[in-house]
Amino acid sequence: MLKKKTFLLIAIAGLVLSLNNCFAQADTIKIDFTQAEKTFLENNLSLIAQKYNVQASMALIKQARLWDNPNLATEQNLYDNTHKFFNHANGNGEVYAVLSQIFRTAGKRGLLIQLAKDNTLLQQAQFNELMRNLRYNLQLDFAQLAALNDQAKLYKYEIAEGTTLVKNIEKAYQTDKTKYKDYVRLKALLFSVENDMVDNGRQVNALETELKVLLQTKSNAFILPVVKPVEYKDTELNVSRLISEAQANRSDYLTAQYLLDNSQHNLSYQKSLAVPDVTVGVDYDRANSYSPNYYGLQVGFALPLFNRNQGNIKSATYDVKSKESALKENELRLENAIVASVQQYHVSVALLAGKHEEFNDQYDKLFESLLSDYQSKKIGLVDFVDFFDSYKDTKSKILEQQFNLQKAIADLNFNVGSTVVHP
Repeated sequence: MLKKKTFLLIAIAGLVLSLNNCFAQADTIKIDFTQAEKTFLENNLSLIAQKYNVQASMALIKQARLWDNPNLATEQNLYDNTHKFFNHANGNGEVYAVLSQIFRTAGKRGLLIQLAKDNTLLQQAQFNELMRNLRYNLQLDFAQLAALNDQAKLYKYEIAEGTTLVKNIEKAYQTDKTKYKDYVRLKALLFSVENDMVDNGRQVNALETELKVLLQTKSNAFILPVVKPVEYKDTELNVSRLISEAQANRSDYLTAQYLLDNSQHNLSYQKSLAVPDVTVGVDYDRANSYSPNYYGLQVGFALPLFNRNQGNIKSATYDVKSKESALKENELRLENAIVASVQQYHVSVALLAGKHEEFNDQYDKLFESLLSDYQSKKIGLVDFVDFFDSYKDTKSKILEQQFNLQKAIADLNFNVGSTVVHP
């Protein structure tokens, strides 16, 4: 059993070393969140693709403004009693031509332009929503990667101290077999920390991969977030003001509003289709009328006897009601999200406020003191191991609370749709 544990310990240690070597060989990119956000906005391929969609929809507004092309039609005699094709000699033969133009009634052209504008607003809102979600992911990934790097430093410190203890107890075990229990217990403790280190490295690799995609950096680069010290200072937040700000900024809420506007414009357009368009034209006939060289005026429109676009009008009416309900639901979700994110932000700040930094420093000094006491045999193994586990758990929870504060800030900014609290 001891051999298996030793083999597994060596394998894990080798993996940790290989991860460290891999990071050392890669290009390290030190970047703060402001720089990361700027790089993200300039390079992210998803944002670039959505920008093209916005430009494409803007081109459709120009298309909707264009008038319908006039229609030109002609008729020539093909074969007549002279037994000749296209015989127009000496003023003979029929020549007929008509030039016509369709005129859209009931404001159809203006409504089509408005529908094209609605589509552009929706595409722009989708671009803003994509940017909001990607920026949120960027902020979370950035904060979590920084927390994992701090966690890795803690594990490296614990592994270094644990390795020294294992080496010392191993020497003692060679001359005093009663130390076997202490030797195995310390190796198990070291194994636990190294296992946590490997799991931490796995999470770091996953976040590195995602950040490289968001920032479009080189695949062999290693991104090292540079974060400023966390300030545990609460900020006055007016919920009513934040709700109003979110309704003005949040692209998903604006999308729901734009969809309602689009449905109302579509209803107006469907009603306009019930009014027939008018076609006006002039025609010329050289030899097939009561008078040679005849000129005539043409006016035509469909008679709305059967199809008055009833079905489409009814469908558009129900669609407006559907979009009104969706907007109300979206508004409720927005308000609840703002209230919840403000409460979570205050809770996270409160957890880290007070004498957090002082407690953190005191705990580190206590660990060093107990480590020295154990080495000098002032305390026993059981007491030391209990405190070691407690120290590791407490320090991890402190780092977790720091990340939770960053997440609360990210959630608040995400739900408002703008930067309320800087990360």
